[in-house]
Amino acid sequence: MSESIPIEKQLSDFRRDLETLGQELRKVIVGQDEVIEGLLTTVVVGGHLLIEGVPGLGKTVLVQTLADALQLTFQRIQFTPDLMPADLIGTHVVMENAQGRRTFEFQKGPLFSHLILADHINRGLPKTQSALLEAMEGSEVTVSHESFTLPQPFFLMATQNPMDTEGAFPLPEPELDRFLLKLYSVPPTEDELEQILQRTTEGEPAEARKVLDGKRLLEMRELLRKTPAGVGVRRRAAALCAASQPASAGAPEMVRRYVRYGASPRGAQALVHGAKVRAVMAGRSSPTEDDVHAVAHPALRHRLLLNYEGQAEGIDPDRLVDGLLEAVGAGAVAAQAP
Repeated sequence: MSESIPIEKQLSDFRRDLETLGQELRKVIVGQDEVIEGLLTTVVVGGHLLIEGVPGLGKTVLVQTLADALQLTFQRIQFTPDLMPADLIGTHVVMENAQGRRTFEFQKGPLFSHLILADHINRGLPKTQSALLEAMEGSEVTVSHESFTLPQPFFLMATQNPMDTEGAFPLPEPELDRFLLKLYSVPPTEDELEQILQRTTEGEPAEARKVLDGKRLLEMRELLRKTPAGVGVRRRAAALCAASQPASAGAPEMVRRYVRYGASPRGAQALVHGAKVRAVMAGRSSPTEDDVHAVAHPALRHRLLLNYEGQAEGIDPDRLVDGLLEAVGAGAVAAQAP
């Protein structure tokens, strides 16, 4: 049926629904505009989101509000050093029926929900973090020799403490790469703090309306995939990721000196997907190279893995992304044209 609707009308409805969803989130969450925009982008694309910041900035409330507005199930998983993979996925347990017959049945863990908040994910041990890899990649998990499909849509938002805090374990590279975007959650300003106090200490707290559902979200996701990106956008994304590899001829000097591994193809996909969402929300049917640049930092900052020298000097990955954007200009992309 949607095929008979003009693409302009479909994109207009997409923009309206995503704006409505954002308005519901902002009824409950004060400030955090960049986080909300990144959350909406990630959810509609079908990826996962990593947020770094100190506790107490409303990240749990944000995902809970999203679940309420989308009418989806929500689970919060608190990562600690003693958390085991079975605590996430579930395990087989012995069940006894009325006749005394015993059987093994799989009891699903909290991962079997639509929206997951993995709170303080880098406080979990590496083997527990690795239990998320299959779920984040293919929306399924395998226990023994049996595979289980996770509910759709499936979205994981993880929060992590800065790595210089006590008790934090670095996330493994394959897990980092599975996050579509990485964002920073910043403390509220004085004016925002006043608004938070007004909302939370006077009267009834705000609640989000149910404005969309999982079916509509999957329809929007499919429409986004069908939206063309254009040759220039694909080449810009490819050029940025290629230049992030230290062995590449087009790599900036900072990348050659401080980067051990650059962005994978998932990084290029994140650039294109993010650019598409940004273009549609601006009322355009296709993205531009500027849209790619606008999402470059959240799409690439966690995919640039520093070498020992970069870690020792405390190089900020955002500086490396700045260097990539400066090195890969319109002329660099045009030069690659056949």
